[in-house]
Amino acid sequence: MEPAVALIRTTLNTTALVAPGLAGRAAFRLFRHPLRRGPVRTREREIHQRAVTEELSHHGERVVVYRWGDGTRPVLLLHGWQSRASRFADFVPRLRALGLSPVAYDAPGHGDSGGRTATVLDHRDIAVRLQERYGDFEALVAHSLGVNAAFLALRGGLRARRLVAVAGVSEVTFMPAAFCARTGLNAVVERRLRWLMDHAMFPGVGDVGTYFDAARGPEELGLPILVAHDEDDDVVPLGHAHRLKAAYGDRLDLLVTRGLGHRRILTEPTVIDNAIGFLTAGREVGAA
Repeated sequence: MEPAVALIRTTLNTTALVAPGLAGRAAFRLFRHPLRRGPVRTREREIHQRAVTEELSHHGERVVVYRWGDGTRPVLLLHGWQSRASRFADFVPRLRALGLSPVAYDAPGHGDSGGRTATVLDHRDIAVRLQERYGDFEALVAHSLGVNAAFLALRGGLRARRLVAVAGVSEVTFMPAAFCARTGLNAVVERRLRWLMDHAMFPGVGDVGTYFDAARGPEELGLPILVAHDEDDDVVPLGHAHRLKAAYGDRLDLLVTRGLGHRRILTEPTVIDNAIGFLTAGREVGAA
């Protein structure tokens, strides 16, 4: 365990014995804010620098938007927690070869955007704003928490022909338990953290578990879906993919990989090949 994580565990677990509310609030601050902003990796830099960079304002924060191509036939790329748009670098040239225009963004608190944090609701709202700018999307390609945001946005007015969901979060209620497991926080802290997520992070939502469940109401979404998930994913368990498959049935193709984990799956050539094949199914390459 990293020294910083060990210190957090010891401090908050000890505090929870005498002041559970204080420990829960401290854990909630850590839970809400990315601990770091991932840099653009060396292998991503060339493609990342080719993008046309634009901006939009979201709740007073600057959001950096990236576009490859002239914006026609856009494909929206939605990154996950503590991630950034550049993580889709391996998808960009393949999408451009199809005559598509990849569009991505760094969420608030991530990458080069302003702010300190972003929730699934922020991702949803930014996606809808980008649709107003570029028009309906040919497809959505999402990773991790971005998958949950994609499903939520599709129910909130976002229009797309197809969805590729990689290592996706199907429901958010598992996140406090996962956070506490990674940091070694005890059950007292977890219960308080869960309460704060429901009442402080999403105060107007009501039933958080149902509202952010990507598997709910599958009849509301008519687009084809490809889900790719690794059986060794140590961040989002494979069960999330099986929940989606059970809900969407034959409209969802499930690709299960092995040995790629949560992050490397996004750069695996076989996964990208499957995604590109799925996006071109039944359509001529370069067709409008």
